[in-house]
Amino acid sequence: MINQISVSIVEDMADIRQKLQQIIEESEEFICLSSYNTAEKALEELPGLNPDIVLMDIHLPGMSGIDCIKEIKKQCPQMQFMMFTIYENSDEVYEALAAGASGYLLKQTSPEQILLALKELYEGGSPMSTHIARKVVSFFQKENTKNENSSPLSTREKQVLELLSKGFLYKEISDQLFISTGTVRQHIHKIYEKLQVQNRTEAINKFYGRR
Repeated sequence: MINQISVSIVEDMADIRQKLQQIIEESEEFICLSSYNTAEKALEELPGLNPDIVLMDIHLPGMSGIDCIKEIKKQCPQMQFMMFTIYENSDEVYEALAAGASGYLLKQTSPEQILLALKELYEGGSPMSTHIARKVVSFFQKENTKNENSSPLSTREKQVLELLSKGFLYKEISDQLFISTGTVRQHIHKIYEKLQVQNRTEAINKFYGRR
């Protein structure tokens, strides 16, 4: 028996919610723990259920998905959130990531890619649909130029943080930079220390100006 990855869904459209449940339940690697059509109901139950990953829509009746993440993160900072939405404008993307989401998928994503993205998120990555990743990388590159002269980070630390922002795993960063995973961890520890943050998302938001 494999150790299944538990997923909860917050989506107000019944057909989409049911389709996501079906995709998850048909995979041996995942189990659908719960599903909700409002953020309020999710906020009430998710902290007690503590799923590995929450698939979260942004625009819901009542409280938004972004505000729901902010509230749940106060109680469960380790819970992982994957945005699943039709919205791809820059403000929505940055607000979701700043709230604590670690992945961002558009609703036209194929079932196969959804499962791959969930697995990647569970393993420490930050999967995003191609269009979203381009927006994020473009923003980071512009902000990196602004911060270049005043940055407290070394050149190598900035390289590590840039790869983290693109969703690379520790092993992938070590391969890209030709250093050991232990050295990657040391750099990340230094990054957190210098930026006075606790995790990857906070580091990316703070360094690139999305406070």
